[in-house]
Amino acid sequence: MALRACGFIVFRRLANCLPPQDNIEYLLLQTSYGQHHWTPPKGHVDPGEDDLTTALRETKEEAGLDAEDLQVVEGFLKELHYEVRGRPKEVLYWLAELKDPGTQVILSNEHQNYRWARLEDACTLAQYKEMQDTLREAHRHLKTQQDKK
Repeated sequence: MALRACGFIVFRRLANCLPPQDNIEYLLLQTSYGQHHWTPPKGHVDPGEDDLTTALRETKEEAGLDAEDLQVVEGFLKELHYEVRGRPKEVLYWLAELKDPGTQVILSNEHQNYRWARLEDACTLAQYKEMQDTLREAHRHLKTQQDKK
């Protein structure tokens, strides 16, 4: 059976950037274990917990961001599949905007650093193709929404 984890691709919009899609930065956390990879906040589903609740709990635990700090973006849910130490893992990511771009990130002991990064810098940090593709897909989703306004 696959390990299951859930999380958020958290982004913030900076003021006074033109064009508007250039004002988006994504939150990545650097693990304090293993190869110190960079990833959005996520974690394993607890018994009896639904996926969205897991994503909210893990984002609070890992980045100090409460549900009230986030606005979930409609129409985006990405499922990634890969292996970790020979076991299949699936991760669900929702997309969420940080309502107040100045909200402070507070790391858990699972992470040693965080960074807000524009799309290409975030993809460079993320390293893994599946995560890079997911970030780019999220960015396209936000651009499509922007274009509809």
